[in-house]
Amino acid sequence: MTYRRWFVVGVAFAVIGAVVAAFAIFYGNFSPRGYVEDRYTRATSRDLGSDAIAYTSNRTPSQVSKEITDAWQPADQYVDGSGVYLRYDDDSVVILPLAAAGSVILLERMTTAYPRYHSRVGSHWGWGRGSTVRGGGPGSGK
Repeated sequence: MTYRRWFVVGVAFAVIGAVVAAFAIFYGNFSPRGYVEDRYTRATSRDLGSDAIAYTSNRTPSQVSKEITDAWQPADQYVDGSGVYLRYDDDSVVILPLAAAGSVILLERMTTAYPRYHSRVGSHWGWGRGSTVRGGGPGSGK
């Protein structure tokens, strides 16, 4: 009976390992950043310095946003005529329309995204609700 129990435990671990491996193969990295890196075309000419890494898609910003937010729910998001702005714990994903057609998707750490996009998203990104980025005037948590 002891050998049978170990066999069952071994098979269970093998099945769990196979499921985890399949998930890793089909879904790639386990973050919004990894999701974008795995699914969209890298566009180095559209990078914003070394901070915002660019990718492109032939889909509209709203379509790209839906794909990303269906896979990874953002902490906050803001949408206006200029594009879609998604805030995650450590990263921002900004999706802007391309003149020809499609979208440019910019991945950026929140530490540099905050000053870059604050004038656009203002308080819509919910700064302070779990965000480690600080800013503002005197006495604002510095």
